Amino acid sequence: MAHVLVIEDDDVIRPRLVRSLRDLGHAVDSSPAGLPGLQVALDARPDLVVLDLGLPDVDGMQVLTMLRAVSQVPVIIASARDDDPGLVRALDAGADDYLVKPFTAAQLEARIRAVIRRSGRPVEQAEVAVGALRIDLRGRRVTLDDTEVELSPREFDLLAYLAQRPGEVVTKRELLTEVWLQPWGGSDKTVDVHLSWLRRKLGETASEPRHLTTVRGVGVRLSAPDAP
Repeated sequence: MAHVLVIEDDDVIRPRLVRSLRDLGHAVDSSPAGLPGLQVALDARPDLVVLDLGLPDVDGMQVLTMLRAVSQVPVIIASARDDDPGLVRALDAGADDYLVKPFTAAQLEARIRAVIRRSGRPVEQAEVAVGALRIDLRGRRVTLDDTEVELSPREFDLLAYLAQRPGEVVTKRELLTEVWLQPWGGSDKTVDVHLSWLRRKLGETASEPRHLTTVRGVGVRLSAPDAP
């Protein structure tokens, strides 16, 4: 099932949606306002966003525009606005589908399945294992040899991104784009510093790597210690 973010200001509708989607097996985050919801979308990296247009801080169309500037996550607009111009503007701004309130949880769940299927996005795994290193992507927990490893949010995002590409050499530019969301700038030193902190917490060093291996001039690779 999918990891869904619901951005909805109505204190009656939002908990009902969250509860219904969880009952259907989805992992759900929620936010009652646009800017906090945008931050959750960037931090939690959901599979899909359900976005209300009538939000208390910024208009939902602005949230959609800001989200599209940094992410291609599928978005379903859920709004009481049923005018055609509003629908057209939302779709032109990058929304993938549109539901007019009121709607049932079953209708929303069917749209979620259809949008994810059309998008071709694989649904994020719940957990990734690289040797004895286990990353709970939804719970944002890491264990090594069954001992929990305390990571900062950015260290977790960095490790999770690499863990979903085990054995691949990932460039620092890709990490800046995908983890730091800095496609047009940023310093490689930022990546180097966080890799250093991450290695220390995993009990290794750049000169004596176990999981994180630097490929000079190319990038970094995460693999099990006994992997070739």
